[in-house]
Amino acid sequence: MNPESLLAPRMATLRQSPTAMVSALMRKRRAEGVDVIDLGEGELDFPSPEVAKRAGIDAIARDDTKYTAVTGTEALKRAVCAKFSHDNGIDTSPERVVVSVGGKQIVFNAMLATLSPGDEVLIPAPYWVSYPDIVALTGATARILPTSAEEGFKLTAGALRAALTPRTRWLILNSPNNPSGAVYTRAELEALLEVFAEAPQALLLADDIYEHLVFEGEFFTPAGLRADLAERILTLNGVSKAYSMTGWRIGYATGPEWLIEAIGRLQSQSTTNPASMCQAAAQAALEAPLDFLPERLERLRRRRDLMVEGIRAIDGLDCATPQGAFYLYVDCAGLIGKRTPQGLRLENDQMVADHFAASAGVGVVPGTAFGLSPYLRLAYGQPSARLREALARLAECCARLD
Repeated sequence: MNPESLLAPRMATLRQSPTAMVSALMRKRRAEGVDVIDLGEGELDFPSPEVAKRAGIDAIARDDTKYTAVTGTEALKRAVCAKFSHDNGIDTSPERVVVSVGGKQIVFNAMLATLSPGDEVLIPAPYWVSYPDIVALTGATARILPTSAEEGFKLTAGALRAALTPRTRWLILNSPNNPSGAVYTRAELEALLEVFAEAPQALLLADDIYEHLVFEGEFFTPAGLRADLAERILTLNGVSKAYSMTGWRIGYATGPEWLIEAIGRLQSQSTTNPASMCQAAAQAALEAPLDFLPERLERLRRRRDLMVEGIRAIDGLDCATPQGAFYLYVDCAGLIGKRTPQGLRLENDQMVADHFAASAGVGVVPGTAFGLSPYLRLAYGQPSARLREALARLAECCARLD
């Protein structure tokens, strides 16, 4: 018997996370002694805040290492409520908050709790790689709504209105966006919410994980703009990005109590609670001032500008200047059709990414993973010296193409 025949049919279309695949390849080559630069990893090189690290260590020292309530400790949920109130103008309560093992678990559980075959989820592209696959696992259909560079990689109210049907169950919005760095303005969000309000059968997932990483403009979240729609909005956030706490695996969300309760039921049958010491660390991070953030944002801004200038100087590559997050979404259309020194014709962005990994030792993620091609996502969460080296390698690699 072929062991793979034991897999459920839905696994046939489930991808390994493309970003994880790039990072795994880079780790493998590094272990082989190759000097590689991984621009595919979606995390920052900054340390976790000292106050969070101390809180985690202190929790272990006082033996705070047991089960907690499935959806998080009361203390952490109160800190989450205070954050939503102070930062976003969202009035919530611990009963309307769930804490999970990273933001991805919340997305997964929210979709699993509400979707059935025949339902549709509207996802603007480019999108975070996991959204469509999570939807597919529920048996529902992900309807991809392509955006364009000319639109700033943002969904318009007109495009949303045209896409809504009686089968629409969710709209997913991610601002600042991974991978484009696009940030929706207040006016843009208000226009989208006006249309969304006309579809009472639909829910909205606001993925705000990059909230504090904004260089130009101001951040807004849907539930903070339309309290009258709060019963239809799930607002997702976490400590992974701004706090540089990816490995702590703490995400949180607020939304209607019926949905939070359903997410908690699913969580009780899968992971149960997030790690107790990680919850203590997240609570400390949320309760402390973000006084470290301005300096980090300035460093990220310098890295962004360095990368944008460097990419635009490479023949065949181009990119817009992102307003937030820490990624460039690089147009590589100018490289499609060119040949490598080995005579291989680059047919698509996947082949371009593979060539960069093999010939330049630089890991990037192809735009196919994010639903919009031909693009490449480059993360600039590394020191400037490594970014300069990556740019030099990419420039040399592109110069050798014919």
